[in-house]
Amino acid sequence: MLVSARRINTLTRTFFFLLYFHSAAHAQRRVLSFDQDWKFLKGDPAGAEQPAFSDSAWRSLDLPHDWSIEGGYARTNPTGRGGGYVEAGVGWYRKRFMLPEDDGQRRLFIEFDGIMMNSDVWINGWHLGHRPYGYSSFQYELTGHLHFGPHALNIISVRADNSIQPYSRWYTGSGIYRHTRLVKTAPVHVDHWGTFLSTPEVSAARAKWMMHVSVMNQSDANSNLIMETRIFSPAGTLLQTLSTPCSVAAGATAEVTQQGVVDHPSLWGCDKSPLYLAKITLRVGKQAIDEYNTAFGIRQIRFEAATGFWLNGENIKIKGVCLHHDGGAVGAAVPLRIWERRLELLKQAGVNAIRTAHNPPAPEFLDLCDRMGFLVMEETFDTWNARKSSAENGYNLYFSSCWEKDTRDMVLRDRNHPSIILYSVGNEIHDNLNDSSGFRKYKMQQDLIHSLDGTRGVTMALFRPALSHVYENGLADLMDVVGQNYRENELVAAHESKPARKVIGTENQHGLTAWLALRDNPFMAGQFLWTGFDYLGEADWPSLVNGQGLFDRTGTERNVGYQRQSWWSGQPMVYAMRKEQNAGEGAWVSDWTPADMDTYDDARVQVFSNCDEVELFLNDRSHGVRPRPADNASPRSWQLTFEKGTLRVVGRNNGRVVATREWKTAGPPARIELKADRDRIAADWNDICIIRATVVDANGVPCPTADDQLTFTVTGAGRLAGVDNGDLASSESFLGSKRFAWKGTCIALVRATTPGGGISIKATADKLEPATLTIAVK
Repeated sequence: MLVSARRINTLTRTFFFLLYFHSAAHAQRRVLSFDQDWKFLKGDPAGAEQPAFSDSAWRSLDLPHDWSIEGGYARTNPTGRGGGYVEAGVGWYRKRFMLPEDDGQRRLFIEFDGIMMNSDVWINGWHLGHRPYGYSSFQYELTGHLHFGPHALNIISVRADNSIQPYSRWYTGSGIYRHTRLVKTAPVHVDHWGTFLSTPEVSAARAKWMMHVSVMNQSDANSNLIMETRIFSPAGTLLQTLSTPCSVAAGATAEVTQQGVVDHPSLWGCDKSPLYLAKITLRVGKQAIDEYNTAFGIRQIRFEAATGFWLNGENIKIKGVCLHHDGGAVGAAVPLRIWERRLELLKQAGVNAIRTAHNPPAPEFLDLCDRMGFLVMEETFDTWNARKSSAENGYNLYFSSCWEKDTRDMVLRDRNHPSIILYSVGNEIHDNLNDSSGFRKYKMQQDLIHSLDGTRGVTMALFRPALSHVYENGLADLMDVVGQNYRENELVAAHESKPARKVIGTENQHGLTAWLALRDNPFMAGQFLWTGFDYLGEADWPSLVNGQGLFDRTGTERNVGYQRQSWWSGQPMVYAMRKEQNAGEGAWVSDWTPADMDTYDDARVQVFSNCDEVELFLNDRSHGVRPRPADNASPRSWQLTFEKGTLRVVGRNNGRVVATREWKTAGPPARIELKADRDRIAADWNDICIIRATVVDANGVPCPTADDQLTFTVTGAGRLAGVDNGDLASSESFLGSKRFAWKGTCIALVRATTPGGGISIKATADKLEPATLTIAVK
């Protein structure tokens, strides 16, 4: 095999680094990022799985990577309205790597957090396997197919095929869009996803934990070993050490169970979310042969038919949103900071729960929910056997052959997350649920999950149950918790007809009726709004984005977001809107800059607030105080004569000002303002800085109708990773340097490329004063 001198030098440096690392920690498990230095081609060349195949002309890149977001949009693209009108097809990835000689005594595995979709993987020409479902995480063993030593190359090849369309009712992305890892273990080791830690008894005084560990022996000899577990507090203090002898026959797997007690535990919850650590070490004599860490939270959950959801003995409402897996401009390959920022904004709006619609998320997303205190309903599939419109070639083609493995892999991967409180096995399933086949399909999935994780319930998002008759035929009574999409009155009636039913809204609209159904019925455990953020796809041309989010895809909160905040948040807030046109015509907008000020004189204003009283001022003149409405939920209204100037809203509790906000009339656009979500970022793929550009007048007042095209330039220790705005119909490239302002604003995403130094971001536009911003790199 011919390899360039530069490639050989890079591989040799990698080889000696790995050799040093292994000599320093010979016995320990090694988990190495496998994201760097891949080759990629969008196409389907014959023989690309063979080691001798030449990929010298292919593009070099790092993972995660979504090639769909890089292409253009066309109404004729086969992904259609569901997939966001992007291109479909086949993509290939190849990576060269070398391994130290002593790795020949180890077991080696490759882990993929997700490949979209119909993936095939080869190592040195050997086919490892095929996985249709793009949302499943999986592992292949490489042992027996590898070459070792400083001059021996290994080549892993991956083919991802999403050419069979239409596949999905929302944007999926394409390629190896999640992280990859190379794992090296001793022949005797903790199995993949081999721990299950639960907290069956929890109180403020003490908590009991129990852990089941699968230990695999892939050697030719029986093994007698000790499993040592150390429990560390959230602050890193060693709390407890347990040692348990274990015998594992050659070629077998043994389960080891340990349990212990934590006194005065720090309980995991929505307000505080401390995480403990179980550090497992397998020892033969005094030698450590494997180490495996499992983070966990100490918490107690339960659903009650009469009172809904309980967390650590507190009866709380699940105030959730549904989220699809794309991150806007970055497509499906989403840096963790994008999710972190989105969850920060949702928490400010009063949201405490996420439904992963309609698939397992990336594992780091659940880590983030653990750390930030979000409750999660994790979902498996959007379809069973029956197909859906705009996704006729979706998971329905694979359900019969793949449901068991995909469900098993999700539960085994995720059952240690304290954030997960409920599993859902389907969304608006179109299979016949009024016959024995429908009962069987639901029951087999629920039974499998119960066998893998008996600590959480199972539901599904029912679709028009009055037509499927699931409330009369008994299927709903098989469910641990009855979930229904929309039609809240039907779910209320279903509980009232059988008060033993535990119920939850699995998908709900933003309006007042949906909120009152949750607020005013103690038995309603919660609801999940459709949606938290706008998402790519499920839109009719020329729109490319579904715009039902509390937030648009750039993080701008919509009116419905502030409405929910007034109902869900415990923080005092006020938010004003006016009718866009004169005398109450048009849509509600949140500005004080009418398009035609000569004809706009009759202003109708509404305010969302959770304060006892709200007072409205125009140019410092009061237009009256409004108390809480009778239903404690409706907006408060004013009618006044428009004047240029400042509209100010003041909220008071017990006569004290607790919230205030103002809107000013904008003049002509004059300049650009830049604001970063943080002033310092890390040189890490998962970190990104979100720069918001706003077009303002000479006094710094935002211009809500500005639509100037902005150009972003990045210099220094970073690069531009994407641009975006909130326009549902924009077909501009996310990967260019230009973006039109939408309602006066757009964003740029900036990534650090080298540690240390600074990154300078400049935004320019014709006839506007430019702006420059500098952020530091850690």
